[in-house]
Amino acid sequence: MMQVDAVVFDVGRVLYQWRLGHLFEKIVEDPARLERVLGEVVTEEWHFEADHGRPLAEMVPERIALYPDFEPEIRAYATRFNETIPGPVPGSHALVERLDARDVPLFAITNFGAEFWAGFRPTAPVFDRFRDIVVSGEERLAKPDPAIFALAERRFGLPARSMLFIDDNPANVDAAARCGWQVHHFRASKRLEDDLANRALI
Repeated sequence: MMQVDAVVFDVGRVLYQWRLGHLFEKIVEDPARLERVLGEVVTEEWHFEADHGRPLAEMVPERIALYPDFEPEIRAYATRFNETIPGPVPGSHALVERLDARDVPLFAITNFGAEFWAGFRPTAPVFDRFRDIVVSGEERLAKPDPAIFALAERRFGLPARSMLFIDDNPANVDAAARCGWQVHHFRASKRLEDDLANRALI
């Protein structure tokens, strides 16, 4: 097994839980309306435009024009996004702390809208342990585009082959592997713990 000189985390569904339904299940009482909100109006596919760097000032009015009957939900998406993130993924933050305690350099590459990141980052002190974080919405590059991995490699100052990239999305993992990174497909913190231990990182 190759030496790992740094560990690079994804954020959503690796370090923090994320699901649009966490917000909308609180504010939409009618099951049929909720189904349409999540299935058609405020979808992960549409949200991905923010991850790519599109500003909410463009996304929100455009979506309201398309779905005027759903204006309250669309505006809630923009103003209450942190409520789609209910808390840490169980066990993951403990692994970050253990890696940090051993002085393993920590980085992150996250698909996250720039405006949403600005609102979320201050609530997440775990990232104080990270040396740098590449945020897709700030860079207007998103995983699995190889360009974001090349950018991260330059920013982090280490060769891809010396870094372990952890992500829950198989497409992102595969893209990183093709770019020369060591990879871990995240499914549960226990499996990640075992992999980190096998690599003598914790």
